[in-house]
Amino acid sequence: MSLSATTAPPSPAPPPPDVAARRRRGSLLNRLDLKYSPYLYIAPFFLIFGIFGLYPMLRTAWMSLHDWDMVGDHTFIGLDNYIELFSDDYFWNALVNTFGMFALSTIPQLLLALFLATLLNRTFLRAKTFFRMAIFVPNVVSVAAVAIVFGMLFQREFGLINWLLSLVGVDQIDWRAHSWSSWTAIATMVNWRWTGYNTLILLAGMQAIPKDLYEAAEIDGAGQWRQFWQITLPMLRPTFLFVVILSTIGGMQLFTEPLLFANGSIIGGNQREYQTLAMYMYEKGIYNLSTAGYGAAVAWAIFMIIVLVSLINFILVRRSAK
Repeated sequence: MSLSATTAPPSPAPPPPDVAARRRRGSLLNRLDLKYSPYLYIAPFFLIFGIFGLYPMLRTAWMSLHDWDMVGDHTFIGLDNYIELFSDDYFWNALVNTFGMFALSTIPQLLLALFLATLLNRTFLRAKTFFRMAIFVPNVVSVAAVAIVFGMLFQREFGLINWLLSLVGVDQIDWRAHSWSSWTAIATMVNWRWTGYNTLILLAGMQAIPKDLYEAAEIDGAGQWRQFWQITLPMLRPTFLFVVILSTIGGMQLFTEPLLFANGSIIGGNQREYQTLAMYMYEKGIYNLSTAGYGAAVAWAIFMIIVLVSLINFILVRRSAK
């Protein structure tokens, strides 16, 4: 055997020191990029949320513990503002009004949105794009314009609603004079604006359901109604839960519609027939500068009520889907 056959090949020359250093720096930068760059991407959201979301919440909580005058002294009183809420008749009146409008708007709204989404999801429907765009139009209309139109519809003397009711023998209704009538008028306005919005969200959830499930069910002999209960609703549960919570938050914070229905009156009618919690918070916290601390307590009460109602809705939706 020759000497050249047993000699190992020469090892490659090591890279120059500057090239090795650049490689180490590049590897370090890659690891840092993979580890920390996602936090930089989401940092703007948390920065904006901290400035315009978290700080106002903490500031409001601090104000709620004081006898806070916007132009005067700030005296620490602990939980006195929250204790006063339990004996405040106007607060409970606003709470009842809010829940009344919430029930008359949210429940029919979600049921109608589910029905419309199911209809728009059918394959036999023509001009789907047109109907999907048309159903969203009420949501993009100015709320002030909506309030003006519905205010005219629900006028006592010359309103279209009272004229239609007179055709079946019903006397004229003063829609702003009673709680039940004002709740109905405001809920109608809310339903008209937000049903299309919720319909499109539910429709997007329905379109994400695999078509194979419907085809297999149809082969097994399941009809449209059974497919809806056994496939659509269970698979739509996360989307429906999102819509329920979103509607709950909006319903508990109802402000613009009743304010415009009251022609700008913050008390919501002569006897506070339709003053909501958000309107009462505005009255105490901004309209009356000397009771800003109490208004902050009302704001935190609204927040806790929203959390509680959303939790109840979450539990009910989960149990109904089982």
